[in-house]
Amino acid sequence: MAMVKKRRYHLEHRDDPLEVIVRGTDILNEPLLNKGTAFSEEERDQLGLRGLVPPKVTAIEEQVIRVLENYGRKTDPLEKFIFLASLHDRNETLYYKVLTENLMEMTPIVYTPVVGDACQQFGHIYRKNRGMYLSLNDKGQIRRMFDNWKQDEIDIIVISDGSRILGLGDLGANGMGIPIGKLALYVAGGGIFPCKTLPILLDAGTNNQDLLDDPLYLGLHQKRGSDEEYYALVDEFVNAVQDRWPKALIQWEDFTNNHAFPLLNKYRDKVLCFNDDIQGTGAVALSGLLGGMRMKGEKLAEQRIIFYGAGSAAVGIADMIVAGIVEESGMTEKEARKLFWLIDSQGLVIKNGSRPLQDHKVLYARDEEPIDNLLAVIKSAKPTILVGVSGQGQSFTKDVVQEMLNYSEQPIIFALSNPTSKSECSAEQAYHWTDGKAIFASGSPFDPVRMKGKIYVPGQGNNMFIFPGVGLGASICQAKKVTDAMFYAAAKTLAEMVTEEELSLRTVYPDLRKIRKISATIAVGVCEMAFDNGLAGIERPADIAAFVEGKMFQPQYSKYVAASE
Repeated sequence: MAMVKKRRYHLEHRDDPLEVIVRGTDILNEPLLNKGTAFSEEERDQLGLRGLVPPKVTAIEEQVIRVLENYGRKTDPLEKFIFLASLHDRNETLYYKVLTENLMEMTPIVYTPVVGDACQQFGHIYRKNRGMYLSLNDKGQIRRMFDNWKQDEIDIIVISDGSRILGLGDLGANGMGIPIGKLALYVAGGGIFPCKTLPILLDAGTNNQDLLDDPLYLGLHQKRGSDEEYYALVDEFVNAVQDRWPKALIQWEDFTNNHAFPLLNKYRDKVLCFNDDIQGTGAVALSGLLGGMRMKGEKLAEQRIIFYGAGSAAVGIADMIVAGIVEESGMTEKEARKLFWLIDSQGLVIKNGSRPLQDHKVLYARDEEPIDNLLAVIKSAKPTILVGVSGQGQSFTKDVVQEMLNYSEQPIIFALSNPTSKSECSAEQAYHWTDGKAIFASGSPFDPVRMKGKIYVPGQGNNMFIFPGVGLGASICQAKKVTDAMFYAAAKTLAEMVTEEELSLRTVYPDLRKIRKISATIAVGVCEMAFDNGLAGIERPADIAAFVEGKMFQPQYSKYVAASE
């Protein structure tokens, strides 16, 4: 068989030439290169596509219409997820064009809440590989395995071990849906180039017996191993990334608390990384509370705050709020923490209880007597803010929500657990039970609520407001590390972008359709902090805003231009 000739082509708007095979089926089967029916007549000749696509040359706008028409025929959310995933696997540019133009409708499909269902069914709906899987069986081989990934420039890696997927628990290798979904939001919301993203699933086994009994489960069919071998595998992963893609940012995603905090603390000052569940969730929740303070005309330092749930998300949020209180009021961190009450599965987190406390809870442990239920803690603490990060659906009962009215005319109720089934209460419940007085936000989206001739628009505390901008800024300025100060600045920036009109609708977050502007603004702030603090790996550009905008991917087709052989 004759060798297939290769030729180099330049894509407009790219500095690096792409080597593509002249024969066309390889082009059509590569989602990063495929344009489907949008290849021009000249490109069809150059790339050997004559006869392989229908004769009509179509614009991307026409392709979008066709996609939306077929998408609209799907009535089941999981089927919509599968449809979009298939488009993603065929044509990345078209996928992101559709997604960026329909964010309000499609973000809940691509990510929460539908991604939860997709993860649970991952082995049953699996179509085509995306990303890389690293398992305990691969010890000693990870660096060599990374050579199998042909992209030499990676900006963002999102990695999960599948141990705590949303509020669904241990889903093992099925958790790959989370890194894939997060990176789709990075591209759509933050302008990261698709070819510079890499989702990774660290497979250390699973303790989910239903998955181990499922013949279609695609991960290791074994229980999770010891911490010693687990941390050794993570170390090997980090070292391999530093060697293969030294500029890549690592985002830790959906790790259990006993691993999330140690991993963040171990690597945060050594490599470019952050934990979205701790730092990103903290920033987006703080931003929502700052919006709530604008509505109420009050200060954070005047609040009393209960957290129902005391895991990584709770402590991440609490730490970020403490930072806000310290800056706003001049309180010490120790004084600010006295405004918090954390409740875990065994009741109020206290200092001298009968059980040992995990390290991340110690600073928030109170010097009080044991209280074993939420309503009793509310009556004792008299809070103005109630934050749910428990994963316990419908745990904010009518009695709980109405009790909050005894301590605030406009109680803040944040039911942040994902997916929707795990939300502590719905928007409709919060508004109806408080006669519209509650300031409500949730982790999963809820529809606007009509009540007594007024429309209430619940805010969604979506980490998408924060992490794409932070990741974009940190990666393009080649920051040495991501600091908590960057997340705090991102939270303030997001809060300032909520308009007075949006506040009048009782929503504490801006319109998600502004996400590209939000991400760009946050990225500018991150870059400025990196340059100001000597953390950037490049020279400071004269116009940082223009620099950021110029680095953002736009979902539009480029022309193939033949280069010299």
